[in-house]
Formats: sequence, structure tokens, C-alpha cells
Amino acid sequence: MAREGEVVCVTGGSGCIGSWLVRLLLDRGYSVHATVQDLKDESETKHLEALEGAEARLRLFQIDLLNYASILTAVSGCAGVFHLASPCIVDEVLEPEKQLLDPAIKGTLNVLTAAKEAGVSRVVVTSSISAIIPSPNWPADIVKSEDCWTDIEYCKQKGLWYSLSKTLAEKAAWDFAKEKGLDVVVVNPGTVMGPVIPPRLNASMLMLVRILQGCTETYENFFMGSVHFKDVALAHILVYENKSASGRHLCVEAISHYGDFVAKVAEIYPEYEVKRLPKDTQPELLRTKDGSKKLMDLGLQFIPMEQIIKEAVESLKSRGFIS
Repeated sequence: MAREGEVVCVTGGSGCIGSWLVRLLLDRGYSVHATVQDLKDESETKHLEALEGAEARLRLFQIDLLNYASILTAVSGCAGVFHLASPCIVDEVLEPEKQLLDPAIKGTLNVLTAAKEAGVSRVVVTSSISAIIPSPNWPADIVKSEDCWTDIEYCKQKGLWYSLSKTLAEKAAWDFAKEKGLDVVVVNPGTVMGPVIPPRLNASMLMLVRILQGCTETYENFFMGSVHFKDVALAHILVYENKSASGRHLCVEAISHYGDFVAKVAEIYPEYEVKRLPKDTQPELLRTKDGSKKLMDLGLQFIPMEQIIKEAVESLKSRGFIS
């Protein structure tokens, strides 16, 4: 359970998931070290400083994932670390090593090394469903689960650099945990949406904007189900506080198809030019309501897809991202 005043570090604290996590940690009485890329950038800091409890129990640190000393400063004195910071670029990637792979893999190892040096008791690493799919060689009659891993060679062939970065970073984290004896648990969120706290949108919310604008992309390699920002933040806290939690934790309200999601958006918002998918673009992805059984067993009750969409769209409207 939460320990009043316990200090934890959240890397990537200014992002859409990070902001929700910082908010819920403060609500539970934790003191939080949140990391940002630039302390002078108000779009990274202002919304965090405005959170309830922030004045007394939030400290902001500027880090560079490739600068070990900056990370060690942020995690020093912390009992736990939540490592969320990782670049997310799913469109055109010109320099995969520099833009995605190095910050994701070396950054994760730097955070884990600093956590080990600082005597941190548990590290929660934010991975992704992108470390579970695409996995074309997974048996067609078995639901994809935490046992499923993204096919590294397939990603290299197809230039799926984001999926590659998340997969290699997570594998590096598990190798480190085993070799160095660090207590690591992992959360693998799906397409994360809902009410946005920071001024910038994450890739999932930008995807929703494109759907509402009539986008015809199919995302067959990137979609496994949707999940609310709050539920992803709660998942991180649950696996941190429950010492019995171990391994990977798929985090989606249900394993569903991108086509299901688009159809639901079209159904709720007929006034937008939503283009339904003419055919099933993810025939190899088996649907199930309890894909995230490990988190459900820890007590997480997932917000359903319809509510995720409604709250996400209302947030986009209120912020002026869509009209």
C-alpha cells in the first residue's frame, strides 16, 4: 500500500501518462521527483506545478536519458522509480538510432543503473503493446498475452522503429534485472487516451484526431486495444505497491481490433467524417475481454472503450484540438 511521504521518481513526468501518474501518486500521499527535458519550458512544468499537493511534495528535475549523472540526481533518495521517458515517433523516422533506439535502450539502462546505485527497492518500466505486436509467428489460435514478444527481425525489415525501440528496451531491462538483481516489473499499455493534462498530445490522441478528420490509416501493426490514461497510471501504482506483482502486465480494457475502435468512434460521433475500415485489417489478432487479467487480478477495473472515447473527444474539444 501507499506509504505517506514515500519518495518516488517518475521519468517523463510531463507527458500524458506521466502527468496522470504524478497526479495519482500525489493524491495517495507520495512525494514525487518528476523529470522533464527542459525546466525552462512551461509546457512541461506548469501543468505539473498546478496539481494538488505539488507545492509541498513535487520536485522537478531536468534530465537527459543519455546523461547518467542527471538521472542519478533525480532518483537519489527515492524508494521507487517509474520509468516512462522514451521517445515516441511512429511516423517518419530519419535516424532510428539517434531518434529512438539509443534514448530508449541506453536511457532505460541508465535509469536502471542509477536506481541500483541509489538503492531503489522497485522499478516499474513502461513498455508497450509495441513490444508484444507485431508478432506474425504467434500461433493463430492463441490469444496474444504477456508471453508474446514482437518479432525483432520483422520490425527491422518493415522499418517499424518505434516497436523495435520498445522491444529492445524492455528486453534490456529484463536482462539488467536478472544480472544485477534489481526488482523490475513492467506495464505494457495499449492505445492510451482520455482527458489530457499537459498542453501537448501523445501519439494515441493524435491518432484519434486523425480518425475524426477522416484518416484512412489501418494501424494493423500498432493496435491491440484502448486504455484510459487513469487506468495506465493506476496499473503502474498497483504493480509498484503489490510486491506479489511480477513480470509483464498487458494494459488494455480489452484486446480489440483497430477497426472495432474506429467503428465505435463513428457510432458515437456521426457528425464527424470518420471512415470505417472496409475490411478486417488485423485477422491474426484474437479478441478477448480479459486480455489484461493480471492487472484485473490486482484489482484494476478498466474503464470501457466507449467512455475512453467520449472523455478523450471532450478533452480534445475543450482544448481546441478539434471543433
